[in-house]
Amino acid sequence: MILVTGGLGMIGAHTAAALADLGEEVVITAHRRTDVPSFLAGWVAVEAVDVADRDAFLALGERYDIGGIVHLAGSIPEPDPIPYFRRDTAALLTALEAARAWRVARFAVAGSISSYEGLAQRPWTEDLALPSAVPPHPIAAFKKAVEPLTLFALAGTGVHPVLLRIGSTWGPLMDPESPFNPVPPTVSAVLRGERPRPLPAVGGDFAYAPDAGRAIALLMTAPALAHTAYNVSSGVPFTAGELVEALDAALPGSGVSSVSAEAPESAPYLDIARLRAETGFAPAFDLRAAVAHYVGWRRENAR
Repeated sequence: MILVTGGLGMIGAHTAAALADLGEEVVITAHRRTDVPSFLAGWVAVEAVDVADRDAFLALGERYDIGGIVHLAGSIPEPDPIPYFRRDTAALLTALEAARAWRVARFAVAGSISSYEGLAQRPWTEDLALPSAVPPHPIAAFKKAVEPLTLFALAGTGVHPVLLRIGSTWGPLMDPESPFNPVPPTVSAVLRGERPRPLPAVGGDFAYAPDAGRAIALLMTAPALAHTAYNVSSGVPFTAGELVEALDAALPGSGVSSVSAEAPESAPYLDIARLRAETGFAPAFDLRAAVAHYVGWRRENAR
């Protein structure tokens, strides 16, 4: 059985669904969110547990035979980042302690594309030395710190760490007004009958949530892994113009536009050759198909 923390979040729910689709038994933890999405209902066991609650979390090992952990749970930072760092560090340490106590085979933890910020190379590959540049957001800062903490905590334990450097992911279950991606708020505006704001002139990396979840599931179930760090994304960059075209096709007549037709040619994106080679992963969605699927989902779902 595989445990997914934060299993009702966007990436967690799609990871749990992909694991179940591969025939794995799955238990997920949920803390602030309790609504189970339709594509997950009936497929997984749901435990209302705060991962930072050490005793409650470790007790899961008494009720389930857990052989792998995917740690995706995370909280929302306040203006002062210290309480956020304290909460999410406590949750990480609890999950790592559980991984060692239960002697799981693999412990995967969410990192971020932002760990590469400051590198001029394109695309970004896992063998690049991570720069000392200050991450742009508290979440990105924590996810960068997660990597050495996880590697050190699991060294010599027999638990294989899997550092998930996750790209710019969006899709079903994302905050419909998210400031981190222009697609959900644009779709929300159109569905309310409003004219959407022009999209920012950004491009580069994208990962659609169902694909990201399947990639993580494959990393947890592959017979063997040769590395610890894996980029999780589509592996193909997009331009602002391509995003406008995809939204126009899915939302005809909505007036979607961009402040610029193209994104800078140097926009960063993740290389996923390692992920492909070791798991056989290939994205099921290109940008146009992802936007069409998301619009269809949002016509029936609030987020």
